[in-house]
Amino acid sequence: MTETADLPVDTEAAADAEVPRPRRPALSPSRAGDFKQCPLLYRFRAVDRLPEKPTQAQVRGIVVHAVLEELFGLPAAERVPDRAHALLAPVWARLREERPELAELFTDGAAPDAEDAWLETASRLIDGYFTLEDPRRLDPEARELLVETELTSGVLLRGYVDRLDVAPTGEIRVVDYKTGTAPREIGEAKALFQMKFYALVLWRLRGVVPRQLRLMYLADRQSLTYQPDEAELTRFERTLDAVWQAILRAGRTGDFRPNKSRLCDWCAHQSLCPAFGGTPPEYPGWPEPDAGEETPLDRAD
Repeated sequence: MTETADLPVDTEAAADAEVPRPRRPALSPSRAGDFKQCPLLYRFRAVDRLPEKPTQAQVRGIVVHAVLEELFGLPAAERVPDRAHALLAPVWARLREERPELAELFTDGAAPDAEDAWLETASRLIDGYFTLEDPRRLDPEARELLVETELTSGVLLRGYVDRLDVAPTGEIRVVDYKTGTAPREIGEAKALFQMKFYALVLWRLRGVVPRQLRLMYLADRQSLTYQPDEAELTRFERTLDAVWQAILRAGRTGDFRPNKSRLCDWCAHQSLCPAFGGTPPEYPGWPEPDAGEETPLDRAD
């Protein structure tokens, strides 16, 4: 975010203050995970900015996240299943208006009742949420919180936390909603990487290691909890430093190599990947200042 100063006496300074400052390149958990998975995938997403058509599952995740965010904006006594379900249709209508491309999910050859059936799956995820906790008993400090900090090495970390709970005694809990199913080993490691990222940022911002990281898998109605410690987060900080330095080296040379794995089955860019006989577009150069930004789709899974 950019602030402007009110300097009526020094008009030149005031004019300068109104010019937005460029944002420095930052590392987000999604983009860090992309690079660890496949450097070429990072390039396609953060450098080339290749479009990826959102899936119904991704958009459903955006909708459910928005419903839960609005639910916690209600008085505690009103955070009941009926109110959450009542939020679903207007939230979806608002998102379609803000982002018309999302409505295209149901325009090309979709069955007449496809959208209603899809909304019903979102409704079931909301039901799943209420089996995991009672929101009437919670008072989150923040929802959809943008967190940003600079490490001593100079790496700028930036990401969004679904929910931050802070106890009266100061203990911090980081909560992340997952609308997919509970992961197997690879997916669990990716999810914990994301949560450790948030824990590190909050530790550096507040001087307190979060007491608990909680992943809530709404489809399976399961929770995964984890308790980090300072030593672990210190090691994780070194990992992020190494990832960022590797990204910068690749950015200088354009040498983002593919890393073929089982996860390639879900990649939207196989046709451009040398591992599958494709040719990437010409390297456009390092995209300062905003390489690495997350999108709502990144945070919807």
